[in-house]
Amino acid sequence: MHTDIKTNNRLIASLPESWRAYAYLARLDRPVGVWLLLLPGWCAIALASGGFWGMGAHGWGVFALFGAGALIMRSAGCVINDLWDRDLDQKVERTRARPLAAGDLSFREGLVFLLALLMAGFIILMQMNAVTIALGFASLPLIVLYPLMKRWTWWPQAFLGLVFNFSALMGWSAVTASLAAPAIFLYIGCFFWTLGYDTIYAHQDKEDDALAGIRSTALKFGSRSKIWVSGFYGTAWLCIVLSGLTSSAGGAFYLGLVAAAGHLIWQLRRWNIDDQTGTLRIFKSNRDFGLFILLACLAG
Repeated sequence: MHTDIKTNNRLIASLPESWRAYAYLARLDRPVGVWLLLLPGWCAIALASGGFWGMGAHGWGVFALFGAGALIMRSAGCVINDLWDRDLDQKVERTRARPLAAGDLSFREGLVFLLALLMAGFIILMQMNAVTIALGFASLPLIVLYPLMKRWTWWPQAFLGLVFNFSALMGWSAVTASLAAPAIFLYIGCFFWTLGYDTIYAHQDKEDDALAGIRSTALKFGSRSKIWVSGFYGTAWLCIVLSGLTSSAGGAFYLGLVAAAGHLIWQLRRWNIDDQTGTLRIFKSNRDFGLFILLACLAG
């Protein structure tokens, strides 16, 4: 069976047996989602601080809080997704082994776990300034509604891009207590980046999704997906360039972006839209693109 659950994960194997289903529900065996949620926020913090040497104690403190918050909120988002989709997940090969779909956890157990995660996220959010707190609360309805988008629109990946990249806005506001053009450009860039990489991700399930009535950009674009993803990636890169220009980033920032562009080109050349395992590998490599952008922001 094609599944992205890592049953040989050492972290989960080290946990008490009664905790393991919760760890799988939170996707602790697949940390790439934490990286993809976290990196836009870390990039914004670095840009707003003026790079590595401008971070200071406050900047690094916010950096650490965002790390913890990303782990918690990505886990919460996965639980919300699986609570909504437990019946649909049973119809898709890659997802039918998830704890709620497989019956390893009940709906009530998943809901209690979600409430605990949201409380932990709330405690972290309360350490931020008022603008960042407001942005955090504004993102919650989008997080709750996102799993329904695959039932209503061919563009659930676009909705994910709106939700997933609030950390870019929040990272900037956590440092400056305001929003400005660099944060907006970074948010838009990360939106298109997400639209690209989540279209790649959706190609794993396109046959099962079509049978189950699940909609996605992978099904909408079909054989033209590489063309669309190329456009999304190009737009993302240009918007990130504009983020650097409007924040007066130095030359090292743009050198980092050249490396990041090379990585996107590598992805598109290597991606076979009909290879499930290869598609997952290309999707996961987007962590490396995000790290290139982070290094650019720190250096620039």
